[in-house]
Amino acid sequence: MNFDLTPEQAAIQETFRRYARERLKPRAAAIDEAGVFPREAFREIGRLGFFGMRYPEAAGGVGADVVAYCLVAEELAYGSCSVAAACSMQSLMGTYFLHRFATEEQKERLFLPALAGEKVGTICITEPNAGTDLKSIASTARRERGGFVLSGQKIWITQAPVADFFTVFAKLDDVLNIFLVERSDAGLIVGRDIKKMGVWASVTSEVAFEECWIPGDRLLGEEGRGASYLREILDEIRVMTGALAVGVGRAALEDSLEYAQQRVQFGRPIAAFQAIKLKFAEMATDLEAARRLVLYAAWRSDQGRPNTKEAAMAKLFASEAALTVCEKAARVLASYGYAMEYPIQRYLRDIRFTLIGGGTSEILKLIIAKETGA
Repeated sequence: MNFDLTPEQAAIQETFRRYARERLKPRAAAIDEAGVFPREAFREIGRLGFFGMRYPEAAGGVGADVVAYCLVAEELAYGSCSVAAACSMQSLMGTYFLHRFATEEQKERLFLPALAGEKVGTICITEPNAGTDLKSIASTARRERGGFVLSGQKIWITQAPVADFFTVFAKLDDVLNIFLVERSDAGLIVGRDIKKMGVWASVTSEVAFEECWIPGDRLLGEEGRGASYLREILDEIRVMTGALAVGVGRAALEDSLEYAQQRVQFGRPIAAFQAIKLKFAEMATDLEAARRLVLYAAWRSDQGRPNTKEAAMAKLFASEAALTVCEKAARVLASYGYAMEYPIQRYLRDIRFTLIGGGTSEILKLIIAKETGA
């Protein structure tokens, strides 16, 4: 079994690792505390090619594989989970259905500028009474004047306050479909911002559609196949979320280790004490296991192999392990792990984002059990 990265994967990883260390991590606290969409970093990452990584060169993308994509997601989350959350939405969920189904005019006007970071996209699935349970989606579409009229409410919509276009899941004739809604469409209402525990700069809000008319060419894909289209990217969403978790956990490990090597008690750095050493051994092992699970699931995706179980396992283990790593890192810092002046508190807040995105741990366990035959 070969665990070596290809030269292309290694080069991509190094490019974004350098960017995360030199440009992103030093600004992470200021970006988070500002609590606004990180447009400067967003555009920088667009210029580096992240938003086009999962799309072929013929479509204006980079044509990288899922392994490389996950390596980059880890590096971005290491630098700033807020920025990584915003960029991950853009790079996959926010643009995927335009790549698959948009007209050439729509791609020219929306998709290609989104790959460059000049336009912002998002996806609208979650509702007050519908999350994982897609059958409970209550938003509707009806045919009218050669197009469609959308009605309904969405919540927890990442980037909605700044999005230029929205891919919306709604029922047409009681069957789930995907529609493209643009910012200028009458009847689109971006509602109240949702204040969150973490990822403060990944702006989130409610969205409503009040008799929102859109042209007929805004139905994305074949009619009635919305749920099946979503399943095409669910595994990749989960693997990518696992990679984000590994990135946050790695930042917590490195920062707490640096602190332990500098903090002196009883005449020596606390990193020299066995109780602290044991924590670092556990943290490093958990993160390495999480990374291996993520990259294995990513590799399976690249090989075209069935990946539902492995993707769920990777996301489940990585998010829970990274949460534990962040908690142990905070214990290493003791009082300072509770202080806002140190980034550990941000990692503790941000890591919980990865427990939710792509499915909760409880849902993932049910998926794994089903795939295992239980």
